Parts: sequence; structure tokens; C-alpha cells
Amino acid sequence: MVGLAAGDLRDRVTIERPVADGAFDGAGSGAWTKVATVWASVVDALPSRGEKLAEGINVTARPARIRMRYREDLTAAMRLVMGDRVMQIVAGPAVIGNRDGIEVMAEDYTSAGNAA
Repeated sequence: MVGLAAGDLRDRVTIERPVADGAFDGAGSGAWTKVATVWASVVDALPSRGEKLAEGINVTARPARIRMRYREDLTAAMRLVMGDRVMQIVAGPAVIGNRDGIEVMAEDYTSAGNAA
């Protein structure tokens, strides 16, 4: 059986969707609104060449595989929040089994090195 066991879903994750700013001068200044808070399994990917250079700034990507119960409303345009960790969906969502669950790959970004 491919399904997700309830004991495997140990992390609370909030799913948020973007909301566009309706103001005439609000282009690019939208907000995020909560869709749901669900139980999930968040497994960080093992470190491997996670650092890259983006426009001259050293950026570290922190990828994670996230599994949760099946949802029809989850899209790649949404983001996931777990505590103070904010993650963008970079792959998926992919259906697990016969709609038993759903899996996405997500990443959050932090500047590499000394923040001082």
C-alpha cells in the first residue's frame, strides 16, 4: 500500500496563496492569505551543491520534500510556511497513490555566510 500513515505526518504546515493588490499603483505588492494549516512530512534534502551565485550574491537553497494528505486546491503558485520558515514550491504537486497524498519539492532561501 502506498498511502500516508498518520504517524508520518508530524509537521504543521500552513498553505498560503498569493493575493494581488487591487490598487492602481500596487503592481508587485500583493499579499499572501492562508488557505489551510495541515499535517505534513517535511524532509530536508541532503546537502549537495546547495550554494549558488545569483546576481553576485551567494545564495543557499534549502530544499525539502513535503508530503501531505491529497488536496485538489494545491498549486505551484502557492507557498508553505512552517514556523519562521517560508518555502516556495519548486516542483509538483505530484499525486501519491490513488489520491492518498500529494508531494511537492520546496525551497527557502537565505544569504550564505556571515549575516553581520
